[in-house]
Amino acid sequence: MNELQAILLGLLQGLTEFLPVSSSGHLIIAKHIFGIETEDLSFEIVVHAATVLSTIIVFRKELYQLLEGLFKFKYNDRTKYVCMILVSMIPVFIVGMFFKDYVTDLFGSGLLIVGLALIATSALLFFSEKVSSKNNEERKQMNYKSAMWMGLAQAVAVIPGLSRSGATISAGLMGGVKKEDVAQFSFLMVLIPVLGEAFLELICGGFSASSSSTAVLPLILGFLAAFASGLFACKVMIALVKKAKLKWFALYCIVVGITCVIWNSCM
Repeated sequence: MNELQAILLGLLQGLTEFLPVSSSGHLIIAKHIFGIETEDLSFEIVVHAATVLSTIIVFRKELYQLLEGLFKFKYNDRTKYVCMILVSMIPVFIVGMFFKDYVTDLFGSGLLIVGLALIATSALLFFSEKVSSKNNEERKQMNYKSAMWMGLAQAVAVIPGLSRSGATISAGLMGGVKKEDVAQFSFLMVLIPVLGEAFLELICGGFSASSSSTAVLPLILGFLAAFASGLFACKVMIALVKKAKLKWFALYCIVVGITCVIWNSCM
């Protein structure tokens, strides 16, 4: 991977992380287009960490308020929100602890898996928008049950091509949660898992061990590109989810998904 490819992949990651179109799936597609081969997931971990940091910047006020409420050591709305985030992490923690090797193998899969998962993402987005358009006035705020369902959706969305934000937002909307609450919770619930994965990779020497396959400079450039584009995409996605214009993303996903399936059959 050269510097230009790293920048392009970083921009792609940042723009697609918060849009319900699967950033991991798009990275695999881009690697096929540019003929990029990597031996590990060091680049993916770095650019995911970059988009998480962009989330922290965008939601810095909300995060400060949550931490402020948490350290009052009283159970209130803010501590409840933090607890719901922790509950949402349980499924993805289980997947990371016991199925990490299987997940890593999935990222080396061909375009068929990505294409089918994108088609599944399209179906989720289309159905959730139909559901959310009904009885909007009766929608509720986030609760523990919704947090667990969104956590399960996040765990399943480790499959490349199945959008994490698309799956979690769809799970929240189909659970009857308000659109604005779903968007914010979907973006905040990924902070600890991704940063935790990057931290573990760092202290375990994963990045240094993989330096032969991915040089340091491409990693840095990919990180900066993903961070910059992530700042833009995060703000845009919040506005889009509030308006529930998910059908256009559903259309995009099914077109790209079908293209991947056809492309795979022709290879």
